[in-house]
Amino acid sequence: MTGETGEKLIRAFVAVDVDEGMRQRLADLLETLRDRFRGARWVRPEGIHLTLRFLGYAKRDVLDRLVPALRAGAEECPAGTAEVSGLGTFPQRGRARVLWIGIPLPSSILRLQQACERAAVAAGFAPETRAFAPHLTLARWSEPAPHPTLPPADLGRTALERLVLYSSQPGGKGSVYTPLATFPLAPAAAGARER
Repeated sequence: MTGETGEKLIRAFVAVDVDEGMRQRLADLLETLRDRFRGARWVRPEGIHLTLRFLGYAKRDVLDRLVPALRAGAEECPAGTAEVSGLGTFPQRGRARVLWIGIPLPSSILRLQQACERAAVAAGFAPETRAFAPHLTLARWSEPAPHPTLPPADLGRTALERLVLYSSQPGGKGSVYTPLATFPLAPAAAGARER
């Protein structure tokens, strides 16, 4: 996609990555769910992330303006852990379009999400109007589907240790996410990871 001046626009978002052990558990979960939810387009396990702020299409210089604020937010946010459990669908009413698993967040990551929102608005993005609902997307339906019966799912804890500004490019087997900038979260005090 290109802007009015012909400059290429980048589809981008800000996210926190889950750890590699969780990625493997998510991959295993996706395998067990595939036959149950026919017609769903499954995400690639290596691309699963916790989106804190979707940005949409933007010029590179606008994204570059976000970097100092994202870095500052990450430096002020201690790394933590979060439980990954409970399947759900969006929207909650009507027919389902997205299958997700929940990830209740520690207060430090919720503050980081608010910092990302402030940074996005300061860089010129419109304020997000929807309430933040932490989740990891597992699948999407091209056509809205009846709300399925969801099995229990509890994948344990994941480390939350880095904030990433990603670009997103549609691909034949799902979108491809490329880190544009990565920001480690502040070290948690020994034995005191916030939950």
